[in-house]
Amino acid sequence: MKNLFKVILFTIILVLFVFQQLQSIPAYARKYDMSCNVCHSPVPKLKPYGNEFAANAYQLKDKEAPRFTRETGDDFLLLMRELPLALRIDGFARYQQKNEPKSDIEWPFIIKILSSGQIAKDISYFFYFLFDERGEIAGVEDAFIYFNNIANQEFDLMVGQYQVADPIFKRELRPTFEDYWAYKIKPEKSKADLTYDRGLMLNYTLPTGTDLFASVLNGNGIGPASDFGFDDDAYKNFFFRVAQSVSDNISIGTLAYLGKESRVEPAGKFINNINMFGADFSLEFEPFELSGQFLYRKDTNPDFTETEHSQIARGGFAELMYAPEGDKSKWYLFLLYNKIKSDYFNYHSIAGNFSYLLARNLKLMFEYGYDLEAKSNNITIGFVTAF
Repeated sequence: MKNLFKVILFTIILVLFVFQQLQSIPAYARKYDMSCNVCHSPVPKLKPYGNEFAANAYQLKDKEAPRFTRETGDDFLLLMRELPLALRIDGFARYQQKNEPKSDIEWPFIIKILSSGQIAKDISYFFYFLFDERGEIAGVEDAFIYFNNIANQEFDLMVGQYQVADPIFKRELRPTFEDYWAYKIKPEKSKADLTYDRGLMLNYTLPTGTDLFASVLNGNGIGPASDFGFDDDAYKNFFFRVAQSVSDNISIGTLAYLGKESRVEPAGKFINNINMFGADFSLEFEPFELSGQFLYRKDTNPDFTETEHSQIARGGFAELMYAPEGDKSKWYLFLLYNKIKSDYFNYHSIAGNFSYLLARNLKLMFEYGYDLEAKSNNITIGFVTAF
């Protein structure tokens, strides 16, 4: 029955998507008649303008034309003329020296349908449905409502499910196949990390340009509900971030994540206290862009036992981009370095990526990675497209 429901849901979404395409319904680029590279360079990596657009509730300031909405005769109702939809498809062929089999054809690797638009003035929604991820229907990941400029102040509110680290670097939009491992680290029994979670996020920008972020989170990811509830303990976790642009080319930031999680084991109920602290930076001097993240994490009782045994992890990543013609480039080079050292997980790698644009919304890529811990080679060839 559950699989049947998924098939029906997939069919409905696919029919809606085809119908909207036949009607030439715009997503962002269609809606504003702009090139994808206004916000992305290369797809799907966001430029600073793309981040500003997202932070403005996915709308252009003072450029919302009446033609985007229907005339209903009710000034208290803003109804989009059409439902905006977009599709993203990623596919890869990979060689992994330590795996068996070593080679694998993985296209499509991901197919997702995205939708975003206005609900009311300065209120927007965003979600995507991942209806194929590694051959399975994965469901909804990002899904939230965004309230922009509350009370005409530089104060925003986002509620829903999202990646906790999104205010720093958007892991979902990274330009490499290799991941940002610092955001994924956690002891085996802990459910809290800096990837997907459910909660609310507040953002306030000071007159100095300093961005302040605060999130209240369930702390256990975005798994299905149990007994009509998503959180599996009595505690909420908290994420804080302060970011400041030092100049037009340099920005720095800090983060803190403080939380608790409890588990009921045969020997009783036990609590794990989580503390994470980090720093990040971004330097942009064309044709180069360098960014990095450092993270420290301490768990007091991640095994949930009577005898507490704390575990510590530290590490981060650094990413360098070379764009020979800035955001007008047709090819790009990326270097990504990851290093994680912990009591439960060690990871050390470097990856080099060459990306070539056949079109603004179609990227071919070749990536070579080397796992310095396992001393193994990885090769990935693939494509990313969205339309």
